[in-house]
Amino acid sequence: MLPDRSGNHMPLFWRVFLANATILLAGILVLAFTPIRVSKHATLPEIIDLLGVLALMIVVNWLILRPLFRPLERLAGRMEEADLLHGGQRVPIESAGEVGALVRAFNTMMERLETERREAGARALNAQEEERQRIARGLHDEVGQTMTGVLLLLKRLAQHATPEQHAALSEAQAAVKESLEDVRRTAQELRPEILDHLGLPSALTNLANTFSDRTGIPVRGQLPAQLPKLDPKVELVLYRVAQEGLTNAARHSGASEITLTLEHDADIVVLRVLDNGRGFDGRKAEGGGLRGVRERALIVGGAVAIKPASTGGVEIRLQVPVEAES
Repeated sequence: MLPDRSGNHMPLFWRVFLANATILLAGILVLAFTPIRVSKHATLPEIIDLLGVLALMIVVNWLILRPLFRPLERLAGRMEEADLLHGGQRVPIESAGEVGALVRAFNTMMERLETERREAGARALNAQEEERQRIARGLHDEVGQTMTGVLLLLKRLAQHATPEQHAALSEAQAAVKESLEDVRRTAQELRPEILDHLGLPSALTNLANTFSDRTGIPVRGQLPAQLPKLDPKVELVLYRVAQEGLTNAARHSGASEITLTLEHDADIVVLRVLDNGRGFDGRKAEGGGLRGVRERALIVGGAVAIKPASTGGVEIRLQVPVEAES
């Protein structure tokens, strides 16, 4: 139970129960030691009978109060653990009256907050992807073209340069080519055009190959050739979660191999990213990347699990319904 504002950490049930027991005990003591008749007090057998009655009343009091307060304690525990990124957190309604109304109000509040969080997240995702697309286009059209022009200029200069100048110009050309490749890769990561043109399986294959080339960590892909028709935002979320899973494994796991799988049936699509790294400490709070994975899953009505993998590292599993609406 949550502590009250006075700092009393005793659960409400025990406070009410002990208050009732104290009142009952006080009544028994009054009856036991107050003259019942003139010049006569309760005898020892009568006191024993009174104590037996007191014990019976306390037990009955406990049996009556315990079922009434248990839902409140369960509700308080669920409220302490509530996290909008872990969807579907509801409390069973097992009581009538005020307690049941309180539980229903909590469930309604959680449903409303999850809906509002989902809608706000969808708007934020749209704005984020539009900004990514704008930056990617700027890198490709402006920075990329400018660097290509510089590369052509260096090539022309090298045709009429002295041997000493030619060596320096060749070194400059190599640096510009490397920077141009970095710009193209950054633009591709910001907005994967292959996702729009060739679909999710091809985009994930390209992502895995690019990741392996850059990091040296092999990615074993198990990807279907075809998928059911998915909402474009669902495909984008699956791609971004795979991207975050690979990045997280490269940064934190020390893995020597990563497995990327995508499975589906008529109703669901399941994405898994598994590594064979050092795993994670479940007692530590999740970082921004993993919280972002949960945020994206909430947006498309999916369910995400982040847990120890059978390979010894971490598994990120995202399941989304085929007909998911964002």
